Amino acid sequence: MSDRIALLESMLSEDPNDTFVLYAIAKEYEQVDQQKALKAYLDLKNVDPQYVGLYYHLGKLYEELEDADNARSTYEEGIKVAKKLADFHSLSELNNALTNVNLSL
Repeated sequence: MSDRIALLESMLSEDPNDTFVLYAIAKEYEQVDQQKALKAYLDLKNVDPQYVGLYYHLGKLYEELEDADNARSTYEEGIKVAKKLADFHSLSELNNALTNVNLSL
């Protein structure tokens, strides 16, 4: 385990609902263990489903895991969240990602 992951895990033990730390852990694990990254993203989603930034990265991770159905549903869910939050940058990214995953069928 990298020093950064160990530090982040320690921080998470102090506050298991820290969305920034959960996101950072997921990003770190993307490099070394996709299943742990997936778990971290899903934990983040359970803690704060309005954390719009997670949907793009979770969808991309599903794509890397060759799980187009979960990627598609993740992007669609993220689009709903982005619309609700009026986050047009995230909305654009998620729409593009959804289009790309649909074209890959």
